[in-house]
Amino acid sequence: MPTLEFKGKSFVYTHHLSVPFRELVIDAKKSLPARGQKPSLEDNLIIHGDSIHALKALLPVYAGKVDCVFIDPPYNTGNEGWCYKDDVRSPLMREWVKKAAPVDKEDLERHDKWLCMFYPRVRLLYELLSETGALWMTLDDNEVHRARGVLDEVFGEECCVGQLAWQKRTSRENRTTLSPSFDHILLYSKCLPDTWKLFRNLLDAEGETTSNPDNDSRGPWKSIPFSAQGYRKAQDYKIVTPTGKVLQPPKGRCWGATEPEFKKLLADKRIYWPKEGDGRPRVKSWDTNGLVPETLWMASEVGDTEASKKELMEIFSDREALDFHAPKPPALVQRAIGISTKADSVVLDSFAGTGTTAHAVMLANKKDGGRRKFILVEMEDYADSLTAERVRRVSKGYSFKGKKTEELFRESLTYRRLENSDKLLDHIHSIENLEGHRFDSIEKKVAAGVLIVSGEKLVTEKVDGLNGPFTFATLGPEMTLDKLLAGGLPTFEALAKYVFFTATGRTLSELPKAKAAAAGFIGETDLYRVHLFYKPEKKWLQSNDAALAEKLVDEMLATNTDKKKLLVFAAAKFMSQRELSQRGVDFCQLPYAIHRILGD
Repeated sequence: MPTLEFKGKSFVYTHHLSVPFRELVIDAKKSLPARGQKPSLEDNLIIHGDSIHALKALLPVYAGKVDCVFIDPPYNTGNEGWCYKDDVRSPLMREWVKKAAPVDKEDLERHDKWLCMFYPRVRLLYELLSETGALWMTLDDNEVHRARGVLDEVFGEECCVGQLAWQKRTSRENRTTLSPSFDHILLYSKCLPDTWKLFRNLLDAEGETTSNPDNDSRGPWKSIPFSAQGYRKAQDYKIVTPTGKVLQPPKGRCWGATEPEFKKLLADKRIYWPKEGDGRPRVKSWDTNGLVPETLWMASEVGDTEASKKELMEIFSDREALDFHAPKPPALVQRAIGISTKADSVVLDSFAGTGTTAHAVMLANKKDGGRRKFILVEMEDYADSLTAERVRRVSKGYSFKGKKTEELFRESLTYRRLENSDKLLDHIHSIENLEGHRFDSIEKKVAAGVLIVSGEKLVTEKVDGLNGPFTFATLGPEMTLDKLLAGGLPTFEALAKYVFFTATGRTLSELPKAKAAAAGFIGETDLYRVHLFYKPEKKWLQSNDAALAEKLVDEMLATNTDKKKLLVFAAAKFMSQRELSQRGVDFCQLPYAIHRILGD
């Protein structure tokens, strides 16, 4: 596969691995917890700090758990004033970027610097995505072709779902050579697109029928063939039906997913076998009454930058101006969320800007009663005054006087749809009956062949809040030996999640409680039990009490009923590694020796 080369690539290729872990530190004063609750890192998050450090800090808890990444990085137009200042451990790189000056059009290496910024962050975003997760990224013509080269390399070019066009403005710009009307949206899935298709949602529509012949607890479903056009070696294998028949893919096609992905679908009871178990496999889908998303997203459907700037000014009506160019409309992000998430998904935006993604998540949850969680990362100084403040106002409600419109239904008027006009009108009447009490009026209009039903309400004091509590966090000291000795000590919980993830590659959502945590036990895998002997006290760490001794090892072994190998993290030890190895214990000195376990 062709690869994209750029200045500095050899130095940033593994930069995401060398970035030290840092603790997420809660700022209670800037947080907005739910009533009666305290700020918690388990809640929605807004993180103030450099995205590469924030993403690394999220790995111990969220690796493989994010279903939707939506990012709006600097477009690198030469007018944005962003700086490249990653601390890459290379004298050549440090000399190259020693002046963290804004990257402008006069910088002949601005594209190389943008790629050096982008590459390691995408590598971390890839690790955070779930196996069926997707990354959405907005860009214009300045970097879109280079971004595709990087994404092809990180995800695999076969995982490019598509390149979409979003109509970002409807007015004509007469000062330019060509009036820019659209931005690109790059969409990549972590699994193959044919597999992602089985998990993504369709756009709202009416008219499909479903059934539930096997009494699936998830409700009525439809089924689609488990095959795809073309040939892919990884999707060419034998499948055995419940009746014992051995099947190959249909002629000229391949199976709809790789064999490991098929086994996951089978274990999740998403495979339906026709002909009483003797037919070709089909995949059950609950994406009913929907339309396949198109690659052209019009402003009339998902908003434009002019309307989104107007909405942002309404939220901040007490300010005369906002120094922020072209914020994304919530409806745009909400559509991406609607396509690629479930009711309990995690949505991540590591270039948060004005906080549009959090706004969109709250709107999506209000629409379907979901419990989606948002995580925002913003490195600029306005992380609190703009990003988090917008989320506070949208969550609690904000002062506003004027007419507010909420779209309730949208449908393209095809001839087939007009043939079923009675059913369409019945659906509109049901919307009026169900939603009418929330608005002063329900408006119906047809524009460009599209029927739009909206609720309109005159607001005289305040827009109702969407209820989106969050915790505001900053980045603590680096978890390195030098920092630990200098007194920048992480909490036990933060260090436990860090060492567990780094040693096992798995996340640790919460620590064992009470007796289960005896002798510093923090978690286990199929092969290991992991212990952490640590207190966030400098004097204690430098004393003999912090060293691993025979008595403590005996306590750990006493709880090891499954006779697994022990990984023990401590500041020092009073036993030789040979003696520990004989007892099935691997000692790891905090914090560097953690990497020694990888690959064992």
